[in-house]
Amino acid sequence: MDELDIETVDEVDLDDPVLVEGLPGVGHVGKLAADHILEELDAESTLIRRIYSQEFPPQVTVENGVSDLTCAKLYAITPETGRDLLVLTGDHQAQTNEGHYVLTSAFLDVAEELGASELYALGGVPTGELIDEYAVVGAVSHESVLEDLEDAGVEFRENEPAGGIVGVSGLLLGLGERRGFEAACLMGETSGYLVDPKSARAVLRVLEARLGIDLEYESLDERADEMEDVIGKIQEMEQQQMDVPTDDDLRYIG
Repeated sequence: MDELDIETVDEVDLDDPVLVEGLPGVGHVGKLAADHILEELDAESTLIRRIYSQEFPPQVTVENGVSDLTCAKLYAITPETGRDLLVLTGDHQAQTNEGHYVLTSAFLDVAEELGASELYALGGVPTGELIDEYAVVGAVSHESVLEDLEDAGVEFRENEPAGGIVGVSGLLLGLGERRGFEAACLMGETSGYLVDPKSARAVLRVLEARLGIDLEYESLDERADEMEDVIGKIQEMEQQQMDVPTDDDLRYIG
């Protein structure tokens, strides 16, 4: 296989589509969000490209005994309401710095070929602690986009995220801007410890407002309830550990 191989699966006619990227990252926020869009708009979605690369981990996924070589997948969606979409997702990001550049350039090539000039990269920004209120933090390639995203509830904070945005989401902004894309990264706040459906929902709410698409959230809410149970058990275990007396405590028991 070549270093990069783009397989054309299908062709569709799209009207000024928007690229939406959701690959694995902090809290799996972007991946959850992209998968939920595909799940909810399944009837209007079509797999159109598979992007294979030696930069992905050397493995296959197996479903019902059938293997599938690791790749990124691009779906076209023509929803009943809202903008046409190109949804990019997959199970892995590149393993090297060079690979991130190679793959991101390929993603932009395909999006450009299909008529996209606007993109949203989805991800999470870690808080390091469990949270109740889920804000969405943003970064954009052009100042002209700031006001509209603020109106949709996105927060723009000085020097945040600290350390910048790494991986495909960051490069989509940087390389996208150099190629004329109007690019934004939407990052849901998340503890960073666990898969976070609530953070994904917060990000999707912004996308709904910006793109005019209409989503339901029952399945995502069910996953959030499952994660709440996991968090509750973790907190219960932590409390039990705090209640165990130390050697110093035992010394004073007569």
